[in-house]
Amino acid sequence: MPLFDTYDGTELAYHLVGEGEPLICLPGGPMRAARYFGDLGGLSRTRRLVLFDLRGTGDSAVPQDPSTYRIDRLVDDVEALRAHLGLEQADVLGHSASGELAAIYAAKYPQRLRSLTLITPGTGTLGLPATDQDRRDAAELRAHEPWYAEARAALEEIQAGRATPEAWAGIRPFMYGRWDAAAQAHAAASPGQRNAEAGSLYYPESGLDTDATVAALRELPVPVLVLAGEYDGGPSPDRAAELAALFPQADFAVQRGAGHFPWMDDPGAFTRTVAAFLDPDVSSVQAGGIRLAYRTWGDPAAPPVVLAHGRGGSSLDWTGIAEQLASRHRVYALDFRGHGLSDWPGRYSFEFFRDDLHAFLEARNLSGATVVGHSMGGAAALLLAERYPALVGTLVIEDAPPLLPLDPPRAPAEQPSEELGYDWQVVPSIDAQLNAPDPAARELLGEITAPVLVVGGARSHIDQKQLVWMARQIPAGQFTSVDAGHLVHADNPQGFLAALRSFGVG
Repeated sequence: MPLFDTYDGTELAYHLVGEGEPLICLPGGPMRAARYFGDLGGLSRTRRLVLFDLRGTGDSAVPQDPSTYRIDRLVDDVEALRAHLGLEQADVLGHSASGELAAIYAAKYPQRLRSLTLITPGTGTLGLPATDQDRRDAAELRAHEPWYAEARAALEEIQAGRATPEAWAGIRPFMYGRWDAAAQAHAAASPGQRNAEAGSLYYPESGLDTDATVAALRELPVPVLVLAGEYDGGPSPDRAAELAALFPQADFAVQRGAGHFPWMDDPGAFTRTVAAFLDPDVSSVQAGGIRLAYRTWGDPAAPPVVLAHGRGGSSLDWTGIAEQLASRHRVYALDFRGHGLSDWPGRYSFEFFRDDLHAFLEARNLSGATVVGHSMGGAAALLLAERYPALVGTLVIEDAPPLLPLDPPRAPAEQPSEELGYDWQVVPSIDAQLNAPDPAARELLGEITAPVLVVGGARSHIDQKQLVWMARQIPAGQFTSVDAGHLVHADNPQGFLAALRSFGVG
């Protein structure tokens, strides 16, 4: 457990979890020991978490001066930690009450900040206090839960000014998306992890300059993520959206089915959202209610090429090809829903992937771009070009299934035991469509107006005769074969690139 002395000589502690670039994590409570973070739902697999015990909490010492528990004075402890870690600029994450602490730190030390992640953050000291109605509205979303009546009665007692330890304990289920054994244990640990005296001094009655802080945040020159829980009442998603609107470079996300501790409710959804934000090579867009992550290469002013991966893949599958294409193109590679760092909503079909591609092209203003789709991504691109012929400029289909019924049908697949980089539900959903595809998908091939190159892998399991047939159904379609398996661009990248160049791409 590392220790360091802060500005007034108080010895403070922090805990290191995981590998990668450091991420300073400020705990809420207010004034709760940082161990309630755990590994932040597995975020420690991509970042080294610096879990900071604020003064007077966890393994940090109690200061001589209790007034240093004020939120605006704790800011200098955060700055002392950054300096102790030797970071020129820090990535800072603040949860709950420490969302406000992190924001005030950002306002005071913007030059020392690289990014700001605010998880279900407090908003009151920033001029956006949560209201009793916010909490009642959030509570109403849980009316179907077996514990609701008792928890709602406890909430009404608190809002009537009759707060007791029993009432505070009674509303704990509202803080979690699932009131299961893990959530109950997490909540039960809270009183023993919190310094109540320090918490009572965290928000001073006077002395905070909200206007100056907000003015500084409106000029903050760093990326900000504000993540709200769908079921949270403090802040509600609406209040958190208002907070995000203060920042000039803010991403805003609502985690479905989550409460105040979203990494407890759905670790995968939480880590994908935060990891995508923290990775400087990844961007995200909201497309049709789904957050889609993507990567880019090349000059933004160059002609655009959009790369669409196959089932079970991600944007990273295209790295080598993208780097080659980037010499003459602006290259975009997206993660479809259920894959990589995009949202995993649990429902999948070729039509949903078509809609992802459609929404992505519109969100990035890429109408008329060249689209290159492999396998599942190629099938989605074909469906898009059928329905919206003017949206796609040029189309390359890499060894994509021609959506003819499989004979024999594909048997049900067994889910692997290891952790996957995609949602397993994609597999049975797409297999069902491959066994019995919508005939309109092949009947409308003649509606495609874009020039289309169908690239087959000579050693692929896909029937190459069917690919030749598919290319012939498209008015401006042509077929070429490359000595490769199904993963043409990975098995023979130079052959794949040569095929693209012969088609005028690359």
